[in-house]
Amino acid sequence: MTDPTRIQPSELDQLPDRDPEETAEWRASLDAVAAAAGPHRAAYLMRRTLERAQDAGLALPKLLETDYVNTIPTAAEAAHGFTGDEELEARITAWNRWNAAAMVTRGSKYGVGGHIATFASAAWLYETGFNHFFQGKERDGSGDQLFIQGHASPGIYARAFLDGRLTEAHLDNFRQEAAGNGLPSYPHPRRLPWLWEFPTVSMGLGPLSAIYQARFNRYLTHRGIKDVSASHVWAFLGDGEMDEPESTAALALAAREGLDNLTFVINCNLQRLDGPVRANFKIVQELEAQFRGAGWNVVKTLWGTAWDELFQLDTTGALVRRLREVPDAQVQTYQTRDAAYIREDFFGKDPALAEMAKLLSDDKIIECFHSSRGGHESRKVFAAYKAALSHKGAPTVVLAQTVKGHTLGKGFASKNANHQMKKLTVDEFKEMRDRLGLPIPDSAFADGQVPYGHPGADAPEVRYLHERRAALGGPAPARRVHPVAALPAPAEKAFTAFDKGSGSQSVATTMAFVRLVKDLVRDKETGRRWVPIVPDEARTFGMESLFPSLGIYSPKGQTYEPVDRDQLMYYKEAVNGQILNEGITEAGSMADFIAASTAYSTHGEPMIPFYIFYSMFGWQRTADQMWQLGDQLGRGFLVGATAGRTTLTGEGLQHADGHSPVIAATNPAALTYDPAFAYEVAVIVKEGLRRMYGEGAPGEDPNVFYYLTVYNEPMPQPAKPAVPGIDEGIVRGLYRFKEGSGAEGAPRTQLLASGTAIHWALDAQRMLAEEWGVTADVWSATSWTELRRDALEADAALLRGEERVPYVRRALADAPGPVLAVSDYMRQVPDQIAQWVEQDYSSLGADGFGLSDTREAARRHFGVDAPSIVVAALAQLARRGEVPASAVKDARERYGL
Repeated sequence: MTDPTRIQPSELDQLPDRDPEETAEWRASLDAVAAAAGPHRAAYLMRRTLERAQDAGLALPKLLETDYVNTIPTAAEAAHGFTGDEELEARITAWNRWNAAAMVTRGSKYGVGGHIATFASAAWLYETGFNHFFQGKERDGSGDQLFIQGHASPGIYARAFLDGRLTEAHLDNFRQEAAGNGLPSYPHPRRLPWLWEFPTVSMGLGPLSAIYQARFNRYLTHRGIKDVSASHVWAFLGDGEMDEPESTAALALAAREGLDNLTFVINCNLQRLDGPVRANFKIVQELEAQFRGAGWNVVKTLWGTAWDELFQLDTTGALVRRLREVPDAQVQTYQTRDAAYIREDFFGKDPALAEMAKLLSDDKIIECFHSSRGGHESRKVFAAYKAALSHKGAPTVVLAQTVKGHTLGKGFASKNANHQMKKLTVDEFKEMRDRLGLPIPDSAFADGQVPYGHPGADAPEVRYLHERRAALGGPAPARRVHPVAALPAPAEKAFTAFDKGSGSQSVATTMAFVRLVKDLVRDKETGRRWVPIVPDEARTFGMESLFPSLGIYSPKGQTYEPVDRDQLMYYKEAVNGQILNEGITEAGSMADFIAASTAYSTHGEPMIPFYIFYSMFGWQRTADQMWQLGDQLGRGFLVGATAGRTTLTGEGLQHADGHSPVIAATNPAALTYDPAFAYEVAVIVKEGLRRMYGEGAPGEDPNVFYYLTVYNEPMPQPAKPAVPGIDEGIVRGLYRFKEGSGAEGAPRTQLLASGTAIHWALDAQRMLAEEWGVTADVWSATSWTELRRDALEADAALLRGEERVPYVRRALADAPGPVLAVSDYMRQVPDQIAQWVEQDYSSLGADGFGLSDTREAARRHFGVDAPSIVVAALAQLARRGEVPASAVKDARERYGL
């Protein structure tokens, strides 16, 4: 025992103590309780005191961890007003459990796989929400936003079958989509766009996106676009999934901005894909501390009603202490062992527990340790959800403990391998039928095939299900594309501002894009729908002029006087601010973009996001989210600024982007452009607005997004050439920018360049003509990727018997001489079109790691500067016998290559 007369140094010594004697008395009282009643009693009193202080509103640090018990005791559940028909809801859940397992088992004969155990553990977490909480879209067009755990998708399909939205034929085509009428493995809106809203596999992206979705809902409301304050975001997650860094990356944001329109429901079945989540520890306690520390409200729903008797017998606190110390892997073991083992290993560790166990039957012990979990009881889940919705000022996480594989039988429940187990035997299904009390006769198992079960369209269960969903605003989950009118095209002058060029002024294409957006956000019809997103680099991209005019979104407005308030472009935050300046988080910015880019469906409000970022740190860091964006049918503009391997001088290896167009080319929904000039940027943005938000052309898919690479190298911007069809060439990916001039019969070559590389090509064009007597035409290749995709479509058409020539081949049809392609990226970028170019084809590129140096030195190092282009062009002509071979050697020596 610590000597109470010896006061140990404390950080509280820095605060004035106006009554040291009173302080000493409180300390002595605590020591006395510990001595007389034991340390556990002292700790209990301290917790109660802190709890009371919190209720009284006293400013005290919160406890990061509470006991391993339910936040809402059984006696308090009635106060949350459960009014459902428990019997009917149990039968609905039983049918859904059955059909989810049957669907995956029937599909296993085709080897397509599927997951059974996750929904089996989480069924009541979903069913309680569907029956009582999740708002549908028929009320206000928005409803709630549901982020469904991907591995639980069979259960959602089973419910859609029960409510009549899916048929047996649909279920039999689970994971068999090639024929066009199958069900995707996980929530994939692009594959099943009337049902799924949000992709949640890859794991970790769901929780991150849910936070930013809830935040974007507030943004829409605060900006007066649409009042969606009645919408609630529910994210259903696995405890193992929370190890993904994205899962917890934005917890502080959600708490900082008080997103009480957000609830995480974490299914804590204590198992991940291969075994326990925290074998030697306790994942629930760890998550509680993590969320409480971040400022969230935490509701733990751990134990079922069968445990009430045990807690009532626990007069010493021994049961609570034992539950707190048993590691998760041992809890999992209890779920599979007999009563004798549990008596010895759990209760036998403490004399008080051993005495308690004498009062318990074996059946009671088995019920408690095998199946009685808070996440398996509708009343407990209902109370947790009601508490979550009632809590104001912070988001809530519900930590619901379940048993993975619950109701599937001994072969599944809590087995380490159950995530990989894809089917039950007929006998196991019959046992499950009896366990669930379903009226499925043995005769229904014809030829060993497991039958689907449905009580009939007019059965009480189905009527109840429909009544509950009608009361909540229609079916869920459900995705809707609202019949909104196409956005009007902005005024033409915004797009023609650079048609005359910049004269002697040097302008980088990054700045050209920003100037274009500044004009577009002023448009009376569509300006307010732009959502500028930037990860703490707005000044780098020249966007600071937008700060005072548009404002930076903050739910608190600006509670301070900015240090630069007296300057024209001061840092202005506002509740109705338009800019999302996210700090140093590309992942958070992408989550913003996804929420904004799909508002046309989620809320019936088309928004036009543009997310501008260092090109190196967009696709490289967050390409998985770009796939999520494509899956979610998002629309908008991604802008990779400071692009290219050699334009960002001095920054070095990890800042030099030589490959983002390669990664972007892998995404079918991404339209990738590498514009060279300001007028090209304007044409591409205008086309993007038409395609994604305008009337569109017949058969044209509007569910795409644009990736533009723009550069930080100021260059004089030329006037837009008066060439017929130039806009089509810009959009399709290639047009002749400057025809070469030279003597008749002179050797001729074609230089194709994209982005900033066109300036090297133009220098090379001049050098070839003046120093080597070679005529070169310079082409602007605005999109290597779109040229390739068009060619692939032409190839596919030929296989169908249709005559179609790729655009790149038609564009170059009358271009004499070899073709040399160059960009500020690795050669793989321009080489995308090589097989469809009929002329001799070669390329130059910046392959390898980036480096720090001047632009000129970097370009010489990678062999893409103008002299390097000249040498490469001469080498092509020499191989054709059109210039002497010695010319190549002479050029190398002249230019010091």
